[in-house]
Amino acid sequence: MTRQGHIRVKICGVTTLDDALACARAGADMLGLNFYPKSPRYLPPERARTLAEGLRAALGDGSPLLVGVFVNESAQHIAAVMALAGLDLAQLSGDEPEDVLAGLAGRAIKAIRPRSRDEATGQAARFLVHAPREEGLPALLLDAYHPDLYGGTGEQASVEVARAVMAVAPRVMLAGGLAPDNVADRARAIRPWGVDVASGVEDGQPGRKDPARVRAFIAAVRAAEG
Repeated sequence: MTRQGHIRVKICGVTTLDDALACARAGADMLGLNFYPKSPRYLPPERARTLAEGLRAALGDGSPLLVGVFVNESAQHIAAVMALAGLDLAQLSGDEPEDVLAGLAGRAIKAIRPRSRDEATGQAARFLVHAPREEGLPALLLDAYHPDLYGGTGEQASVEVARAVMAVAPRVMLAGGLAPDNVADRARAIRPWGVDVASGVEDGQPGRKDPARVRAFIAAVRAAEG
């Protein structure tokens, strides 16, 4: 059982089993596997399946949840990749309409990148209808707005926008520009259900995680709880 005040940590853009194991052993609650072919962190579905099988063989029930990141794919394609790779959840990070989320029957969340409070509450209302209901899963991911990129920008959503989303949405996962040296302050200011990091814990090469930075990130999150 997750303790009261526990902030979930998702390490996104994992591409190797060694990195997955290191993140899991550092205390990550979720790992993100990126299936967007244009991403430098792209992981082919067959390799994702091998990673998932290796992780679960090593850790059993202690394995983090595996979240697949998709951009502008159909519900049928996403469901097929989820089944092949053995994913627990999908994250839709593109311009997907509500019917794609609805077609995944509560097994997916939407990533939103609103520019204002009004846009934040409007987007949240649209996508929460189809969000997972389980307490152990996020309902929505909030990332920083960028006109051309689907996440991974290193930019931060404003505290005002984040609070607007959290006022109407349960279990919000905060992404965007997080790193070991700023996540505690962001977590204390916003109090999200979870936090999501990719480049902030890398060794300079997209998709390769720095174990020391992962441990420092998770320790900073734990220090911000309570």
